[in-house]
This record gives sequence, C-alpha cells and structure tokens, in this order.
Amino acid sequence: MYIPKYFKVTNINEIKEFVQMNSFGTIVTTKQGKPIATHLPLELNINGDDNFITGHMAYGNPQWRTFENSEDVLVMYQGPHVYISSSWYSHENVPTWNYQAVHIYGEASLLTEEELKEDLAKLLQKYEKHRKDPVLWEKLSPQLLNKELKGIVGFKIKVKEIQAAYKLSQNRNEEDYLNIIDKLSEEDNQISQQMAEVMKTRMEKHQ
Repeated sequence: MYIPKYFKVTNINEIKEFVQMNSFGTIVTTKQGKPIATHLPLELNINGDDNFITGHMAYGNPQWRTFENSEDVLVMYQGPHVYISSSWYSHENVPTWNYQAVHIYGEASLLTEEELKEDLAKLLQKYEKHRKDPVLWEKLSPQLLNKELKGIVGFKIKVKEIQAAYKLSQNRNEEDYLNIIDKLSEEDNQISQQMAEVMKTRMEKHQ
C-alpha cells in the first residue's frame, strides 16, 4: 500500500485497537493468477512476536483451498472514509478523500477442529457478551454446533507485515483541520460524523 509519510501509522497498539473496532475485513489470495477475495470477520491476535489473524469461511468457498499454494495472503481492514471539499481550506486547493486502512500480509494455514471451536467461542463472546440474552458457545446445543461445524473451515494467518495508513488531514494547518471537523460534523451523513470524531480523537491524542 502506498503511504505518504504524513499518514503512516506504526504504533501496534493503535493498529490493534483500530482492527478490533473494524474487524470485518477482506482476505485476498490468488487462484491460477487471478485475485479472489472474501469479506469476513477477521480477528487480529497480538501476542508479542506470535501474531495471528483468525477467521472461518464456508466449506463451499473455494478460497480456502488456495491457502496451501499461496506464499502470502493479504488481509485488508477499512474504517470510515469521506470526501473532503477544498472549499473548507483557507487557501485554494483541490478536494481529497480521508480514510483509514490497514493491510496485513501473512501465511495462512487451517485450524484444527479444537482450535476452530475455541476461536468461534471467542467470537461469540466478543459480539454477544453485552447483549441482554447473549448467544454464547456453551448455550448452544451440541447437535446444532456439530451440524454447523461441518459447513465451515477455520484458518489462521501468521502475520509477517503490517501496513497502516490514516489519512486524516494531518498535513493541513490547525485552522483548516478544525474547520474540516466542523464541516464534517454538520453533514447529514453518519460516516462524515464518524470521521469528524476520529479526527477529534487524533487531535486530542497528539496535543
């Protein structure tokens, strides 16, 4: 991924937090030279130098069969992205686009059945624990689980390289930066308002 120096992010904790909040990612491999992709919840597990992405896909999805012959797979995560009008600057310029993106390269392999069960239990815990009547692994019947497990394939990706770009108008002066936040906040668009909050948080962290 091309990343100008203004927008490069290297803080692993910041990247991990971003991925946790935007964990519906895209996994890309090639089949006979043609890129193929699947959109999935993909969890990043950081543990020192032993870092993995885990996930699962339908058994009928042919992409998992490409893992064995793929030296590297690419996983992409994306946050909010919005159009930035140059009318919001104090000087003449051209419009642009703000966004957050993380690319992770790694080597994929299949999970054992026990590893898959453990990963699914963690996934349910993450997305269900705050709900009034959570659907957790231990609440589901063995019959249902055994049936559903036959229809999916679990995998893990050993992380080799992480690239992160947060293009959040860091290259603008303070006056323009604050005005961009104000203009985005005023827009009748949830993603624009999300981006305004992201930019506010960044500003507070770097003050």
